[in-house]
Amino acid sequence: MTFVNQIINGLHVGSIYALIALGYTMVYGIVKLINFAHGDIIMVGSYTAMVIMTELTGLPLWVGLLIAMLAAMLVCTTFGVVIERVAYKPLRNTQRIAALITAIGVSLLLQNIAQLIFSPNSLPFPVAIRVPPVAIGEMTISFITLLTITVSVLLMLGLQAFVHKTKIGKAMRAVSEDRDAAQLMGINVSTTISVTFAIGSALAAMGAVLYSTAYPIIIPTMGAMPGLKAFIAAVLGGIGVLPGAMLGGFLMGVAESLTNGYISSQWGDAVVFGILIVVLLVKPSGILGRRTSEKV
Repeated sequence: MTFVNQIINGLHVGSIYALIALGYTMVYGIVKLINFAHGDIIMVGSYTAMVIMTELTGLPLWVGLLIAMLAAMLVCTTFGVVIERVAYKPLRNTQRIAALITAIGVSLLLQNIAQLIFSPNSLPFPVAIRVPPVAIGEMTISFITLLTITVSVLLMLGLQAFVHKTKIGKAMRAVSEDRDAAQLMGINVSTTISVTFAIGSALAAMGAVLYSTAYPIIIPTMGAMPGLKAFIAAVLGGIGVLPGAMLGGFLMGVAESLTNGYISSQWGDAVVFGILIVVLLVKPSGILGRRTSEKV
């Protein structure tokens, strides 16, 4: 029974990693950029939700949480689009290392702005869900765990359908395959890239609220480690491949949970980064990624 509990806990945190990893993999698939500021978008979403819920204390908690989630998605989407237009778009045709360094700079900027506004001290996230755990046989599962896994899976399936069925989704796939050819076919590349950042940031906001609901402590650097683990999940599943981000997130969460439960919580992060090293050595393209050859 303990093993099953560890698997469920792993799927819980893994579903959050998967949501965040989708943002990494979408952006990389289109602009070949590792957006290391993506983890700090999670922090922005958590602080936004906390402020909104604190101001809406007169409403029922679940109503406040819903409004806070929508507000976090709006704010994070705005941040994502502005960051892309201001920081990344001018560097689109330069060397990738310039954009990568800029992403790290944006990450540090967001963290320091949060420290100036909210102080470096941790703040409690309002507890908005007080539902008894669900009993399945002899096992009990918290409602937050079930909610997080369900919402994450539905969002992932919705994004997959969006990318394959809608016009803007097909444009995103075209830009991912060949940006120049897509532009010649009349696709607005700048708009497509902005939409990609917007969707990825909105998913990060959802992940932020779900993460903060399960772990209700907020600090300015809270997005760094989940963002880094989500990036590893994207690489594990095959960065640039949406199903790969989902698979990688779940595998990372389960691996971390089993390590914490059966070995030591101090080894959790070491195992996560060890998985990254093994994947890069054995199959650099990831589990669902495909190896591509570059013409010279």
